[in-house]
Amino acid sequence: MPHIPAPAPRGDLPPHPRRDLPPHPPCVLTVAGSDSGGGAGIQADLKTMLALGVHGMSVLTAVTAQNSRGVQGAWELPADAVRAQFRAVADDIGVDAVKTGMLASTELVETVAALLDGIAAPVVVDPVGVSKHGDPLLAAEALGAVRTKLLPAATVATPNLDEVAQLTGVTVEDETGMRRAADAVLECGPRWALIKGGHLAGPATDLLTDGIEQHWLRAPRHDNRHTHGTGCTLASAIAAYLAKGLEVPEAVAAAKTYVTGAIAAGFPLGEGIGPVDHGWRLRR
Repeated sequence: MPHIPAPAPRGDLPPHPRRDLPPHPPCVLTVAGSDSGGGAGIQADLKTMLALGVHGMSVLTAVTAQNSRGVQGAWELPADAVRAQFRAVADDIGVDAVKTGMLASTELVETVAALLDGIAAPVVVDPVGVSKHGDPLLAAEALGAVRTKLLPAATVATPNLDEVAQLTGVTVEDETGMRRAADAVLECGPRWALIKGGHLAGPATDLLTDGIEQHWLRAPRHDNRHTHGTGCTLASAIAAYLAKGLEVPEAVAAAKTYVTGAIAAGFPLGEGIGPVDHGWRLRR
């Protein structure tokens, strides 16, 4: 496909056109990969944002061939394409919150981290390492860039226990381990760490902390195997609530309530693990 250069800025446009527009919902930008099965990634992010009353926008970083049985293939986009998408949205529409997901490679991690450096809005970083089915979604050599470039840009980082182990080497087996994990993640620079303990036994327990405050969030564990997209959905919900003006602890608590309902309503799709139900509140 031939390269089509971006049009030059028009001098007759105001520098921030959105100030002249009528009121609109908060605008949230997701920077993530596509899930062709619709359960996770960009698709889950935009469904979550719609369900929570914000305007979702997207920067596509990678395309996956994916269904209920796993990831059959993944192709990352060029850094220039990612940069152009981000600038097109941020420079014209503006963003009230950003969520990052699958970034695939060191180059894309560094590209996105540099773009976030010029954004004043809150940033939720979901350091996606593997899919629900165990398929790798981040090159091993990119972990260093996530630690040193991406996590310092985060208002909230939302690793699960496998991602904690990848990023920090801390293995979590109980709530004491979650405290150690949070300390290790915070050393990488995010303002808040949300350690997701969904892989532990007992109630679904997460720990949110900024190193001073500690908030334990507990929810009943639903007997439902159809949980594809849980991490993407939670991070997007946090970003949506931050864009609506909630403080971090309130945004995370509200997002946990939303994703718990989505897990409870998750449905079978295909022959493997089905998705959570992003529209569960609409179908009540």
